[in-house]
Amino acid sequence: MPAMQGPMLQSAFSHVRAWVFDLDNTLYPPTDRLFDQIEVKMRDFVMDAVGVDAVEADRLRKHYWQTYGTSLAGLMHEHGVPPWPFLHDVHQIDLSHMTKDMALAAMIKDLPGRKIVYTNGTEPYAQNVLKARGLGGLFDAVYGVEHANYVPKPRAEAFQQVFATDGIDTQNAAMFEDELRNLEVPHAMGMRTIHVAETRQDAPYLHHHTHDLTAFLQELTG
Repeated sequence: MPAMQGPMLQSAFSHVRAWVFDLDNTLYPPTDRLFDQIEVKMRDFVMDAVGVDAVEADRLRKHYWQTYGTSLAGLMHEHGVPPWPFLHDVHQIDLSHMTKDMALAAMIKDLPGRKIVYTNGTEPYAQNVLKARGLGGLFDAVYGVEHANYVPKPRAEAFQQVFATDGIDTQNAAMFEDELRNLEVPHAMGMRTIHVAETRQDAPYLHHHTHDLTAFLQELTG
């Protein structure tokens, strides 16, 4: 996957009129470590819901993630757990350490066309994180797992539901994600795919990689 720069990169995105961003570890850096808090809450919820100890709860969470896409999907499928108590509980975290990123905000604002956030979290959680990052009000819509009937990425029906709701033409859209497997379906739908992560990985459904979203968008918009 050769890296594109300057005019070549801009040309590769010249058709894009819809920009889809994942939230966690994409619109904020992994060093903010929000998932350190969320994972503790998820483990505790699994312990209470299933009646297991911490070690087994962590094993189950890994199993749920690998099999169903998220811990919630596994709890719903295997134990009939209703979604909202889980979603409300695990997203009650401290965001006070997060900093506003005005440079990233400016780059997103300059993108031509429609801009949305699509997360496996919830829309209220996403709005809180966006506000903490200084990105509130920049996006035309914010979608959470609730907008896909609690079916998570990377399942195709989740993307199909959200994109149909928004009316996105996926042939003229781009998807930014920190989780590589969540880019396979968008690629199959005709989207440009960008992996936002420290480590470059190769996959047949990946077009671009960046470890610095702000710099990537700056180069993209010229």
